[in-house]
Amino acid sequence: MSIWWSLHLRRDAASVPLARRLLLGTMETAGVDPDISYDLSVALSEACANAVEHGGDTTRGGSSEAYRVTAYLDGEKCRIEVADAGPGFPAGTAGPSRPPARPVPSDAEHGRGLCLIQELADHVHIGNKPGRGGAVVSFDKILKWREDAPLVAV
Repeated sequence: MSIWWSLHLRRDAASVPLARRLLLGTMETAGVDPDISYDLSVALSEACANAVEHGGDTTRGGSSEAYRVTAYLDGEKCRIEVADAGPGFPAGTAGPSRPPARPVPSDAEHGRGLCLIQELADHVHIGNKPGRGGAVVSFDKILKWREDAPLVAV
């Protein structure tokens, strides 16, 4: 079984729950275990919130109004990618499984998103888009299935 979708979303706070609900609905329909679905939806929300807050193209004097979310449920794994057109991560801070920011106190209002994504996903890649600029956060998780899953992978 393989399902994938891609969204082009406005950099607006209202786009975050839209992406989250689409992911949750897809995984529920496919029969993914609710705990796995929840973990991935929280990670997606954090990645989308970062794209909304930081994904503008301020380096070229403009502002990008959109970011992209792509989700793949393929076999036993779900992979999610969130890409924006902002300034990207500072040189030397991005790469596979390396947070571009130091861990912050648990009661902090900002700065916990990427660390949270790393805690909820099995593999995380944080980097910059080649050429055009912008950040890309991708993560995946091995799926568990409900007993009555209609679309379980074979």
